[in-house]
Amino acid sequence: MGEEATEADSIHPCTYQEPRIFSGVSESSLTSSRLRKFFERKTPIHWVLFFLSSSAMLVAFPASSLLSRLYYVDGGKSRWLLSWIAVAGWPLTAVFLLPFYFQRGISPTPLSWKLIMSYAVLGLFSAVDNLMYAWAYSFLPASTSSLLAASSLPFTAIFAYFIVGKKLNASTLNSIVIITAAVVIIGIDSNSDKPAGVSHRQYVAGFIWDILGSALHGLIFALSELLFIKILGRESFHVVLEQQVMVSLFGCIFTTIGVIINHDFTAMKLEAVAFKHGAVSYYMVLFWGAVTFQLGILGSVAVLYLTSTLMAGVLNAVRVPVTSIAAVVCFHDPMGGFKVLSVLLTIWGFGSYIYGTATEAKAEQQLTNRKKNEEISTV
Repeated sequence: MGEEATEADSIHPCTYQEPRIFSGVSESSLTSSRLRKFFERKTPIHWVLFFLSSSAMLVAFPASSLLSRLYYVDGGKSRWLLSWIAVAGWPLTAVFLLPFYFQRGISPTPLSWKLIMSYAVLGLFSAVDNLMYAWAYSFLPASTSSLLAASSLPFTAIFAYFIVGKKLNASTLNSIVIITAAVVIIGIDSNSDKPAGVSHRQYVAGFIWDILGSALHGLIFALSELLFIKILGRESFHVVLEQQVMVSLFGCIFTTIGVIINHDFTAMKLEAVAFKHGAVSYYMVLFWGAVTFQLGILGSVAVLYLTSTLMAGVLNAVRVPVTSIAAVVCFHDPMGGFKVLSVLLTIWGFGSYIYGTATEAKAEQQLTNRKKNEEISTV
């Protein structure tokens, strides 16, 4: 398994979702007193890195969503090509692994056939997931798609319960109900939310594809955590990056096959010529779509490493209204009363989940401390 991870290097996979996000569900082990000490002992460079990482989460992921929608608004038509963009930037993440290998002397995780097959399965699921989201973005406003993608949190909790054995506490169940209600409200308000040129049938199809993509996203989260538990055996910054690179690589391979079969690479020139703002704009949308998605992944992993799963969950909750507001500003997406209510409910659902996670983690830490004290007293 390469070098053993130090305590400072140990992290948990991410709980957020993203448009198209990754990894598993974990608990933060920091109590309030430990959090205060944690924040007090960090250096200025730490906070600079945290600011950059959190900014990447709050800027790159919404930008990726907006660029995905812009591709279709300005004349793009290929779903395979957009899903390929989501994983084509995997070399950018791979570059960030080099300092671990060459400066810190950490060995890459050995690739067994079992691990390779696990990466391949997750890569295949990721390719299908990205394709589902691509169909959703072709029919739905960016603000609506972002809100529906938040339903990956309830799916993650449910799959984690059955696959990994994670507990479903009252706060988690509450978040599932609240976010489900937010999705239902969006469905009720569908008549005022359809983009121009999109039929009711297409809107419903986009709605369904988004929910199915979120469900598959939740399954990927749970299976990713199972991978860390059963095969990788540890969760550290460079191991999580390795997992992201390998899954994206396999996802890119599967998606590239689909793009080639669908002749989308050869159709890019014609699509670029017909693009609303010209060929340069077309290629910039695709390029920055790939870059922003990878920057969002790097930022989220870095936030987990620098702080905690709890902080990543908070930033993920903030990202939902940021994306919705940005979509209203950039695309003039309709933001009626129902959608505002859905945004508020989604934030409430994330907040409930975060509160339950923090409370449960604190209780587990107190139980651990009590057991340690009992062991010391018996010596």
